[in-house]
This record gives sequence, structure tokens and C-alpha cells, in this order.
Amino acid sequence: MAILIKTTDKENNSTWAIIELQGDLKSHSDSPFEGQFIGDLHFTKTGTPLLLIGHHLLHGKEVTLDKPYALLVKNKVSTKDNQTEYVAKHIITKKLIFKTRPKPIIGNV
Repeated sequence: MAILIKTTDKENNSTWAIIELQGDLKSHSDSPFEGQFIGDLHFTKTGTPLLLIGHHLLHGKEVTLDKPYALLVKNKVSTKDNQTEYVAKHIITKKLIFKTRPKPIIGNV
């Protein structure tokens, strides 16, 4: 599963990244995840990404993509000619990979 997010780099420039998760995310309801809150993304002082989903903590790593991706938006130019154009909105150069098993967070009981 891949999730697209907006981040900032060391110079405070706005960049885009992909979050890659190993396995499946399941919801208690059958509603799709689109537009829904999934979890909190934090970075340690050393730059290690941490993803908190419910009561689970995932440790990840940031990698640079070998080939950047483009985030495209599809626009219909003309309805009578069925012409369509694609506009590149952002270039994605980073990926946050979370491939280890999540660690459960257990509060004081």
C-alpha cells in the first residue's frame, strides 16, 4: 500500500514523498481510507521516520527514489473532441519505507 504525503526538507522546502507499508491496513468499518485520518508521522532527531497508527508504532527509513515519480492531474480540454491533458503538479523524489512489524504501545494499566 502506498500513501502520498507532503513533507519539508532540511532547508524547509516543500517536497512530496510516498509512504510504503508492508502488509494490509484494515478498518473496523468497511469505508475506504481515502480522505481519512490514518495515523501520525513523526521524525526523530536523526531523521528516522516514525508512524503511529492506533496503538502501533512503526519505525521506517527514508530513501531517495532511483527514478522520480510525477503527480499528474487529468484535465478534459474539450468535451466534443474528447481531448484530455495531464498536468504535472509535483515531482516525488523520496519514499518512506515501513517494512518491519509494528510494535504495540501499551499504556500503564
